[in-house]
Amino acid sequence: MRREYDFSKGKRRAVIPSIGKTRITIMLDDDVIEFFRAKAEAQGTGYQTMINTCLREALSPVKSKAPDDRPVTVAALRKILREELQTS
Repeated sequence: MRREYDFSKGKRRAVIPSIGKTRITIMLDDDVIEFFRAKAEAQGTGYQTMINTCLREALSPVKSKAPDDRPVTVAALRKILREELQTS
């Protein structure tokens, strides 16, 4: 049966390449890996995916805790000042 198969021109690689991802080797502390493995197992996802998500969040701009980040307009500032002056 083995003579029927010819793998002489075969190449070792993933069947479907991952688009947008690159395989790398990275050294992480054991406790960091164990943390992500435990958390990933509890959530039913992969620990490498969780590490990737954390790294992606670190790249995104810091979100303000204020509910409204719009700049203060002159009209809004006048309204606030009037309200504060009336309570004084």
